[in-house]
Amino acid sequence: MIIRSSETLKDDYRGISDLARELGEPIYITEDGEGDLVVMSIVAFEEWKQLSSLKSRLLLAEQSLFNGETSIPLAEVRVRLDEKYKTYVSSLIAPPCLA
Repeated sequence: MIIRSSETLKDDYRGISDLARELGEPIYITEDGEGDLVVMSIVAFEEWKQLSSLKSRLLLAEQSLFNGETSIPLAEVRVRLDEKYKTYVSSLIAPPCLA
């Protein structure tokens, strides 16, 4: 855990910013010896948001199963993903120009 004082943040913003980007971890900022806020790089924050979203979706899926909802067999998931992928790829390929 990386801890820095609010004074360090004020005096050495660039250093704290560089440290956050370099390590990819949150930096805990204290004021008068007490935790005050957390600073992290944009990249680390975006990764955290994605992970948090994934965890939320997994929790919802588990709750659905515990509530008796049925799941989709893996083979069916693969078929659906293949169809979506083919549709996506075909949308990227421009039809030939008829002149």
